[in-house]
Amino acid sequence: MSETTVPEVDVDRLAEVRAEGAWVLDVRQPDEYEAGHVPGAHLIPLDQLSTRHTEVPHDEDVYVVCRGGGRSAVATEALNGAGYRAVNVAGGTQGWAEAGNPVVSGTEPG
Repeated sequence: MSETTVPEVDVDRLAEVRAEGAWVLDVRQPDEYEAGHVPGAHLIPLDQLSTRHTEVPHDEDVYVVCRGGGRSAVATEALNGAGYRAVNVAGGTQGWAEAGNPVVSGTEPG
């Protein structure tokens, strides 16, 4: 990874902005997402982001999550490089669940 600083928030901040309607992007694989994800998170796997980035809103902050924060950091850097306003969620879905936040399963954002 480059020396670029990736904007980042913790899961507590994600809980706050999610309650206000923030757009959450999950970049994990479909089986990981279906097993459990942040309620309302939209799935675009990291390996599909370059072709599906138009599904991500340009006019608001996007909070990017994966399992632990690695893939979402890569996605955040790529999105910001393309003119989006993306923020990495440190700790990812694992940290979200460990903090006692709700997790939903299935193929829909929930």
